[in-house]
Amino acid sequence: MLNSPRKIQPPAMSSDPQKIVIASRESRLALWQAEHVQALLRTLYPQCDVSILGMTTRGDQILDRSLSKAGGKGLFVKELEVALLEGRADLAVHSLKDVPMQLEPEFTLAAVMEREDPRDVMVSNQYGRLDLLPAGSVVGTSSLRREAQIRALYPQLKIEPLRGNLDTRLAKLDRGEYQAIVLAAAGLKRLGLVERIRQILPTTELLPAAGQGALGIETLSTRSDMQGWLAPLHHAHSASAVLAERAVSRALGGNCSVPLAAYATVLGDTVSLRACVGMPDGSRLVQANASGPADQVEALGAAVAAQLRVQGAQDILAACTPPA
Repeated sequence: MLNSPRKIQPPAMSSDPQKIVIASRESRLALWQAEHVQALLRTLYPQCDVSILGMTTRGDQILDRSLSKAGGKGLFVKELEVALLEGRADLAVHSLKDVPMQLEPEFTLAAVMEREDPRDVMVSNQYGRLDLLPAGSVVGTSSLRREAQIRALYPQLKIEPLRGNLDTRLAKLDRGEYQAIVLAAAGLKRLGLVERIRQILPTTELLPAAGQGALGIETLSTRSDMQGWLAPLHHAHSASAVLAERAVSRALGGNCSVPLAAYATVLGDTVSLRACVGMPDGSRLVQANASGPADQVEALGAAVAAQLRVQGAQDILAACTPPA
C-alpha cells in the first residue's frame, strides 16, 4: 500500500518548513516516487515550496555491465548524497533496495515509507509462467539474487543480464531480446503497468531483495529539523521489516555482488525474517529463518546471518565476492 495524505498529520513543531528540495534520479519511476513524496509534503505543509532536483547517477549511465561489476548499488545514490552535503537538496528519495546497507555517518534514513508489494514478477509476451518456458529460453534479470534462485528452480532456463531503467527493460523484452524478464512488482504497479505482469512470484519461491518495495527518505544526520518534518511519512511496521532485512544483509557483508535475499513480515510486535544466500549458477542455496521482537531487529538479523554461516554461507560469499 502507498501512503495516503489523508492518513498523516504534521508534527507538533514550532515552525513549518518554508522550502524543501527533493533530490531524485531522473528515470520515470524515480520521478514518480519523488513526486509522490512531494505531494505528501505539500499536503502536510501547504505553505512550503516543495521542488524536485532531478539528477543522473553513475548507475544510470553504466549500462554495459552488471552492477556487481560496475561498483555496486551505491552508484545510484552517491550523486544524490553529494547534493545533500552541498546544500542543493534537503532530502533524497530512494528505492530502499538500492541503498547501501551501511550509510556513511553524515547521512541517515529519516523515514521508511509504507511498503508496496515486495514480490518479484515475471513479464513475458509469450508465456504465462516461468515453468512454461521451453528449455533454453532467455530470461533477463538485473540481480545475482534473482539469478541464483531462478537457476536453482529452473536450471533449464538461460539467465542473461538486464540493465537499464524499467522502460528500457520492457523495451528490450518487446524487441525479442528475452523470452521473459523478472522485475520488482512495486515499480510496475507504481507506473500503472500491472497489465504487463504475467506471473507474481511468491516469496516462498523467490525471496526479494532487502527493502524491496519500500521507499527510503535520506537526509543529513545533522538535519534534526528535516527528520522531524519527515516523521509523519515514516511507517513503523514497514520499517521494522526492512530494517531486519538490511540487518541480515549487513551482517553478511551483503551488496549487489552477493546473491543474498531477505524478507521479513511483522505481526503485532514480532518480526519474522527469512533469508537465503546462493551461488549465481544455482548449484547451492542455503536458507534460514527466525523471529524476534520488533525493537531488536539488529539482533534478529545477526541471528539469521549466524544460521546461514553455519550452513556455509561464508564459502558462498567468498566465491561470489570479486577480488579487491
